[in-house]
Amino acid sequence: MSIYEKYILPKFLDFACNLKGFQNKRSQIVPYAHGRVLEIGIGSGLNLDFYDFSKIDSITGIDPALPSIALARERTIKKGVNDKFSFLALSAESLPLQDNYFDTAVIAYSLCTIPNPAEALHEIRRVLKPEGKLLFMEHGLSPEQTTQRWQHRLTPYWKKLAGGCHMNRNIEEILQNAGFKFKSLNKKYIKGPKILAFNYYGIAIKS
Repeated sequence: MSIYEKYILPKFLDFACNLKGFQNKRSQIVPYAHGRVLEIGIGSGLNLDFYDFSKIDSITGIDPALPSIALARERTIKKGVNDKFSFLALSAESLPLQDNYFDTAVIAYSLCTIPNPAEALHEIRRVLKPEGKLLFMEHGLSPEQTTQRWQHRLTPYWKKLAGGCHMNRNIEEILQNAGFKFKSLNKKYIKGPKILAFNYYGIAIKS
């Protein structure tokens, strides 16, 4: 792990993903989590303020970045909810978790960075109960052709700076192809550069 990945990138991502527009979307979706929760790409724990812990039995946080997990663990201790959390330092494409176990899966501004999102969503689908819900908040491919061209052009460079983040993934299509259907799906720009500001957010279930 480079000095940038260990010390700079976690703080950069914590700052960028903590901007008001992203936090507003978290506040609209994360409170629906209940029961046993799997959070994919927990990062530095920015969803923490939006969970209704009266409805939560446990949260299993998955992230491959140990420095980010350390930040998330600090947040759980400060909030006094660390007893609800466990953490696994791994990527989401292969989860050492049992089938049909979780009531809720949460993924927020992380699907863009997973090397193989289709495999990760297959795993999420496997570990969710038949009636389980996937709560998602992601940025991705813009509906505007001009913005799309810039997203495709800049993604190879942005990935190197932002921990593998793809700004040009079609989140709606990826979720549908992975065997999910939408209970709700919202798509809109939030404040910020258009290449990074088109958001997909809502609730999906197994199709």
